[in-house]
Amino acid sequence: MPDTPKTALVVSAHSADFVWRAGGAVALYAARGTEVTVVCLSYGERGESAKLWKVPGMTVEQVKTARRAEAETAAAILGAKVRFLDIGDYPMRIPDETVLELADIFREIDPAFVLTHSLADPHNFDHPRASHLAQEARVVAQAHGHRPDHGRVVGAPPVFLFEPHQPEQCGWLPNTLLDISAVWEKKRAAFETMAAQEHLWEYYTRVALQRGAQASRNSNLKIKYAEAYQRLFPQVTGVLS
Repeated sequence: MPDTPKTALVVSAHSADFVWRAGGAVALYAARGTEVTVVCLSYGERGESAKLWKVPGMTVEQVKTARRAEAETAAAILGAKVRFLDIGDYPMRIPDETVLELADIFREIDPAFVLTHSLADPHNFDHPRASHLAQEARVVAQAHGHRPDHGRVVGAPPVFLFEPHQPEQCGWLPNTLLDISAVWEKKRAAFETMAAQEHLWEYYTRVALQRGAQASRNSNLKIKYAEAYQRLFPQVTGVLS
């Protein structure tokens, strides 16, 4: 990931995914002056809001409202902008209109890098669909013949796949460890806005500590908290270091 990019894009299947998996990166880059935009494809209203559905008389619209408020609060803590496409979850289906809408967002933002889900997840089919959408929209946004009068054709921003809940079962291999120690308290505070999924707070704290230990092991740095990513495309560089 570039040190001081102007913009970055996060494509999140549900309204909380970006917090658990990429909240540290979002806070870190926002603190450096990068304009980070999070696109939530759904609110996770059906499959990721079990606590809310236990309330008698709960409706889909009430769940969406609650999850949107949580995500907006979390994004504000992390320093990001957030958009909601509201295409539904469990199951998530990607219409062509959504591909084109996200391609337009790519051209509008022109991100220096993109964060999104793993390519596979046998426990949650929404996640790889979101990842494939992000990649397809990126390619469409690069096409000179796509809406030639609408926005600038984007380059080839690197794509980093953030950590799935059970990486061993998703074929996900981390090759990038990001030190988020300086912004850990922001990420933890963002966790705590996600009341509908309180059961994940401690799980993802343990993940951050474990990745921090691995980051220290793979460097000469003392790192307490880290996030892991799989870089999807080769790194292009003039320096090996």
